[in-house]
Amino acid sequence: MSVREQILTHATLVLDDETIDGTLVIRDGRIAAVDRGASQVAAAIDCEGDILLPGLVELHTDNMEKYFEPRPKVEWPGLQAALAHDAQMAASGITTVFDAVSVGDVDEQSMRHGALDAMCHALARIAHEGLARVDHRLHLRCEVSHPNTLARFHELSSSPLLGLVSLMDHAPGQRQFASLDAYRIYYQGKYKLDDAAMNAFMASQIDNSQRYSAEHRRAIAAICRERGLAIASHDDATVEHVADSAEYGTRVAEFPTTREAAQASHRAGMAVMMGAPNVVRGGSHSGNIAAAELVELGVLDILSSDYYPAALLDAVFKVATMENGYALPQAVATATRLPAEAVGLTDRGRLAPGLRADLLRVRVIDGHPVVQRVWSAGKQVH
Repeated sequence: MSVREQILTHATLVLDDETIDGTLVIRDGRIAAVDRGASQVAAAIDCEGDILLPGLVELHTDNMEKYFEPRPKVEWPGLQAALAHDAQMAASGITTVFDAVSVGDVDEQSMRHGALDAMCHALARIAHEGLARVDHRLHLRCEVSHPNTLARFHELSSSPLLGLVSLMDHAPGQRQFASLDAYRIYYQGKYKLDDAAMNAFMASQIDNSQRYSAEHRRAIAAICRERGLAIASHDDATVEHVADSAEYGTRVAEFPTTREAAQASHRAGMAVMMGAPNVVRGGSHSGNIAAAELVELGVLDILSSDYYPAALLDAVFKVATMENGYALPQAVATATRLPAEAVGLTDRGRLAPGLRADLLRVRVIDGHPVVQRVWSAGKQVH
């Protein structure tokens, strides 16, 4: 067995439609073979019955922001921040990550404005110089109600790492914040505003949405279609929102807030994505639709760790064990094959010969999945 070949045997392999006890061979960074039964090669790695999954594919996480600003007003050097984030991705079993960075924000003082270029530069550097453990891509989260979003999108849209663009509008009175009271509670507490300042803040956000959202949404979607970039909607709440998203050629419905929007998105051929923390916690922290309900309806297609990377693997196994949940191969697909397909990546997300050897070895302890080993393109990274 050459140094570029590894044999993993006595493993529970999660395939497209079944799990088998078998052996997987890695050669030159690719999966060379998937076989039933044990290998007789002396140098084979004994997985002791552990579960072997494809590496997880994450389409939406803003986790990197925490490393660039670990505390309010504390800036961290870009390279170190990106590498620390990368290490957490690997430790969580995520081998492909679309790092979500915000273009425009409701808060003009937000670190997202100042750190945007630094985050994009750091991602490009660790990818170009081979410093990253896992495969990083760029996800531009476009706050279409912000006056400068379209201009900033033009500046960033030529990045070779860009693979996903989401169109968001967090103005009060619609989508995630259909309830003005919920909006007031969330942002007034977050920004420590008195009533007068909060009223002015809400009025400004509503005005910006009315002035810029429709124009920016159309323009950015047109650029994405022209360049073949995957588009995601965000927080669609009504069938009318879904119809608009479908018109723009949207592939991924990020975090629909109601049952009606989720079902309409699924019928329209969009991959419905929900937050893994929603699954693990048993509901939405914003009071919107519970992901478990969409699992029972069979319309949850993709899971995303969102703000907590370790939640992705936990959610996969919870979906596979909940009442009226998915079988394990289908649950695993929500964090592997289906997100990869949604953004046009056909070389990963499955245990099949010829694909990238992005792999995750998991042991279930006291009912919880625990990461044992992680491989990215055949290289052990955790």
